Amino acid sequence: MEKRAVFGNRALPYALLAPQIAITLIFFYWPAAQAVRQSFLVEDAFGLSTEFVWFENYIHLFTDPSYYRTLWTTVVFSTAVTVMSLSVALLLAIMADREIKGATGYRTLLIWPYAVAPAVAGVLWIFMLDPSLGIIAQGLRRIGIDWNPRLNGGQAMTQVVLASSWKQISYNFLFFLAGLQAIPKSVIEAAAIDGARPWRRFWTIILPLLSPTTFFLVVVNIVYAFFETFGTIDAMTGGGPAKATETLVYKVYADGRLGGDLGGSAAQSVILMVIVIGLTAIQFRFVERKVTY
Repeated sequence: MEKRAVFGNRALPYALLAPQIAITLIFFYWPAAQAVRQSFLVEDAFGLSTEFVWFENYIHLFTDPSYYRTLWTTVVFSTAVTVMSLSVALLLAIMADREIKGATGYRTLLIWPYAVAPAVAGVLWIFMLDPSLGIIAQGLRRIGIDWNPRLNGGQAMTQVVLASSWKQISYNFLFFLAGLQAIPKSVIEAAAIDGARPWRRFWTIILPLLSPTTFFLVVVNIVYAFFETFGTIDAMTGGGPAKATETLVYKVYADGRLGGDLGGSAAQSVILMVIVIGLTAIQFRFVERKVTY
């Protein structure tokens, strides 16, 4: 039988939980409540005058075609980042899981990019893809590709997706590698003895046993693409050109901080929070059924 932790002082458990609860209340629930309150108001840029307008901010958003364009941009962006970062991370994890000389060093180098801030990651990729000074951009022009993400929205989206995916690959790699190392080698060896080729072993044994890790990472990566890529987009494109890389989280900043529409920005943040919570609930409700524990 497992031994249960027994606290001699009844107040000690609450004292240990108090810092985390305080942080959650101050930095999550209080700002969220403020955003919900402000979404029903119309305020000037300085917050000196307010007017209660009920659902007018939400009605304005749902009747604005540009908001739906930003929503579609966010869907495309988040899907591309999630698929690319997970695919590359899984490939690297499979390669790093092999018994090769210097494997520990390779794994350490692959984890390092996770320590880079999103804005710094954007700046690093600008140095490679900028049309005037980027090394990769110069190579693309030499082979006849007119690379100019400052004017081409598709190219701007491509570079933002690459930078955001690169930033997240290390995080995914860490979990995939841990999941691969937890798979009993005897199961894979038995399949090899039975004649299963490496590709078949991957699809029938490794991938199903990695499904809990994959499910967790899908949820985390979608949240990452919706929220934590703001710094990368701001550093690389500023939502341009012509709002081609403007996602929902960046639109909240652009309309609220730059445009001075505090009520509309708050309404957007509430809608964004509802969308992410809804997507997470849908994944746990339907996708988790296919997970093998």
